[in-house]
Amino acid sequence: MRDRDLYAKILGIEAPWKVVDVELSLKGGDVTVRVEHEGKKLRCPECGAESGRYDARERRWRHLDTCQYRTILVAKVPRVSCEAHGVRQVEVPWAEVGSRFTAMFEALVIDWLKETTVSAVARRMDLSWDEAGGIMDRAVARGLARRELALPTRLGVDETAFQKRHEYVTVVNDLEGRVVHVADGRGKDTLAAFYRQFDADALDAVEVVAMDMWPAYINATREHVPDADKKIAFDKFHVAQHLGDAVDKVRREEHQALLPHDDDRLKGTKYLWLRHPDKLSEAAWAAFANLRESALKTARAWAIKESAMMLWSYRSRAFAARAWRRWYGWAIRSRLAPIKRVARMVKAHLDGIITAIIKNVTNARAEGLNAAIQRLKYNARGYRNRQRFRNAIYFHLGGLDLYPRPLSP
Repeated sequence: MRDRDLYAKILGIEAPWKVVDVELSLKGGDVTVRVEHEGKKLRCPECGAESGRYDARERRWRHLDTCQYRTILVAKVPRVSCEAHGVRQVEVPWAEVGSRFTAMFEALVIDWLKETTVSAVARRMDLSWDEAGGIMDRAVARGLARRELALPTRLGVDETAFQKRHEYVTVVNDLEGRVVHVADGRGKDTLAAFYRQFDADALDAVEVVAMDMWPAYINATREHVPDADKKIAFDKFHVAQHLGDAVDKVRREEHQALLPHDDDRLKGTKYLWLRHPDKLSEAAWAAFANLRESALKTARAWAIKESAMMLWSYRSRAFAARAWRRWYGWAIRSRLAPIKRVARMVKAHLDGIITAIIKNVTNARAEGLNAAIQRLKYNARGYRNRQRFRNAIYFHLGGLDLYPRPLSP
């Protein structure tokens, strides 16, 4: 088989395109494959109308390496003069419009980008950072264009830090863990803009929106989702987080008060109070007994926290409400200021907490996504460009169809 025929097979080149030459440069370490268009009929890529040839311009594409040689495809691509759309370049079957890489090469880079960072892929594939990042950006753009715009009936909403200085992005996911929307900021308008994409029927079909107790998200959901107060669910994770912070504040204050009396029982015990009991070893749990059963304020705060975590098994709204009201009475009489602050917050958001309990809703997937997003940011050593940060989230966590689809000849 001649080299031109071989590369025609490798590249999938068919009429009206034809491989006319293959050049190997040992010194340069590359193979150049030249392709020409031999067809008589040309069509406008916009409307498909048969159009006359205007001219041809040489284009180059990077392809998969051949026997460790960098492979470049070169073609004089015709341009047509369309009555409706003017001068347009015809489409080529081996690459998408605007790309300097063949579809097969982009697919390989996408596979690698799923496994590691843009910088690592750029180094290994002999690309610039912008070239590798551009392939990711195009993959996300095509994935979003192919995705059907549909509003999940069970939503999770959370914010994640973009950079320091309190810069955030809002992430909306379905409760199966797929990111469906990413936008700058965490204000009311940020989430409202997401809701405004959908009609009244889609918004009415929403069953539950899991979120933390951020007023901006609550207010945006109330304005756009019918019967929102029956659908907003405040996740157990966030209640536990607030209570954990309160216990730690009590511990720190008490530790400082005990030190002048040569009492350092609370030194180095932070994570004993915060960790889930099931996560402690038997030895650690036994060693923790004297502290948790003591008369320390921290022990009382811990008992209130753990009691709250046991209230998520109810299936009756009335029983759940009664249990939480009893818990509130205990917490508000605790004389522990941090615990009392959380108790008041719980009382103000009790309907949403009970909704989460009764509908068995958890935003754990959103928290898992948040952790995954932070890993992406850490591995990339941060993102300076917000669009690249959003695209990285969509690329890895959006469940998108990312791969290019070569056109038929």
